[in-house]
Amino acid sequence: MTLPFAPSSGWCRWLAVSLVMTMAPVASAQEAILEGERFHPEVGTRGMVATSHFLASQVAQDVLAKGGNAVDAAVTAGFALAVTQPRSGNIGGGGFLLVSDESSGEVIAIDYREKAPSAAYETMFQNEQGEAVSELSRYTHNASGVPGTVAGLALALDKYGTLSLAEALAPAIRLAEEGFAVPQRFVEGIRDTRERLEKWESTRQVFFKPDGSLYQAGEIFRQPDLAATLKRIAEQGPREFYEGETARLIAAEMQRHDGLMTLEDLANYQPVIREPSHGTYRGYDVYAMSPPSSGGAHIVQMLNILEGYDIGAMGFNSAATIHVMAEAMKRAYADRSKYLGDTDFVDVPLEGITSKGYADELRSQISRDAATPSDSIAPGNPLPYESNETTHFSIVDDNGLAVSNTYTINFSYGSGIVVDGAGFLLNNEMDDFSAKPGVPNAYGLIGGEANKVEPDKRMLSSMTPTIVKKDGKNFLITGSPGGSRIITTTLQVLMNVIDHDMNIQTAVSVPRIHHQWLPDEIRIEQGISPDTIALLEALGHTVSRQDAMGAAQSIMIDDNTYYGGADPRRSTSSAIGL
Repeated sequence: MTLPFAPSSGWCRWLAVSLVMTMAPVASAQEAILEGERFHPEVGTRGMVATSHFLASQVAQDVLAKGGNAVDAAVTAGFALAVTQPRSGNIGGGGFLLVSDESSGEVIAIDYREKAPSAAYETMFQNEQGEAVSELSRYTHNASGVPGTVAGLALALDKYGTLSLAEALAPAIRLAEEGFAVPQRFVEGIRDTRERLEKWESTRQVFFKPDGSLYQAGEIFRQPDLAATLKRIAEQGPREFYEGETARLIAAEMQRHDGLMTLEDLANYQPVIREPSHGTYRGYDVYAMSPPSSGGAHIVQMLNILEGYDIGAMGFNSAATIHVMAEAMKRAYADRSKYLGDTDFVDVPLEGITSKGYADELRSQISRDAATPSDSIAPGNPLPYESNETTHFSIVDDNGLAVSNTYTINFSYGSGIVVDGAGFLLNNEMDDFSAKPGVPNAYGLIGGEANKVEPDKRMLSSMTPTIVKKDGKNFLITGSPGGSRIITTTLQVLMNVIDHDMNIQTAVSVPRIHHQWLPDEIRIEQGISPDTIALLEALGHTVSRQDAMGAAQSIMIDDNTYYGGADPRRSTSSAIGL
């Protein structure tokens, strides 16, 4: 069989590894993580692409090879992932994009996070007794915020790219029309969420065969309705999604199912350019997404705390290192629960949270000899004031332009609802609001008044696209999916490179840990020594062994050479150099 988008020779070596992992049982993915030090980064001399799907990496690399810049390649990859990875890539969701331009020294953040409809209200996900009802914020039409992806990617292209929107959309349109061979991960994803997806006729028509059976690995998957939607956007521009036929299809879908989102909500949507969060760590400048993402503020906060320890000498994933990391994580997530929200609606003490002085205060609370119980940690006083399925990609070119992008529809396959006639899934990002202050969301994260539901408000996020610079030069581009684990995954990639001197492939492959204040446990991946676990438990930590966390597609730049690290936790991940 001749497959559409057959692999080019430039990434055949990666594909061989990918196919072995794809066809192997789940345990093999865990084994790949344990063998991280055996993985070598992809190397390029003119640029690098690292995405969560090899087809998106290929089309992005093609853009760079033809003279396009990193933003051109990023927007092309973003739309391609909306076709090839519908469980998380999207045009029905939203996200954040960082651009670093060495020539100007500027790092900017594009916020294209979803917004609550104008008719949203604080108690909309509570029952008559005032109790939060998770089903309402996750699996209904009102679970969807107004999507931002199309507007956000178009804004990035317009300001920093060289391609037209039609040119950037062309590969995605081709993939949707001609189809692509589905990998095993696609098959497993549909199978695992089948009950939720089959609930909606529009979703059944897209993701299942006419007889209701599943697509199998290697079979061609085509999406004609999505292709038609992308063509309309290519021909009429990004406002087509918000004011044209696509908007009318979304509004009609909402009206049929008592959804609050209207044509007016769509027409009013605009992405926002913001200042990224910024901090320093051992001489490196760290830029990450600012609110409504909590990630950037708390990455900087945790790094500030950890800078007071000689992490390199303490050792990678030693009990001493994991202990102080977990203690820093607890305190950051406690502050997140109280202070973080959409800065267009609430005052967030960013200057305080990211200050070295506040980190010194928090560090003084940490004992090297004992864990601090989470129930004795309360949000601090950082004055003065000022979502599991996501996908991240990193792209750099040889002209000093770097892009770090994370976007999502929240859960795997979002709400599970396809817009009838438009071919794409709606997000369920409304679950990232605090349905009721103090009640955890799907990721166990506690939220407060700062993140309550309000009309036209952006919900709080953990997405953390990050760019690290050294002496004014782009050095490390990273980020990850993983819900509440996004922030800690990104933190550990930075520490692995800066503190432990790992190459970028090893840095994204080795085992990770996570603590989010509540529940009071250190979550660890397979590969942490039993002796280390015993030492942590002796310090008073509860340790929980759980599945793999995150998928940090990352790039490191050293001496004009580009090193790509594709995270083995996603079998379709791919890094391609030029």
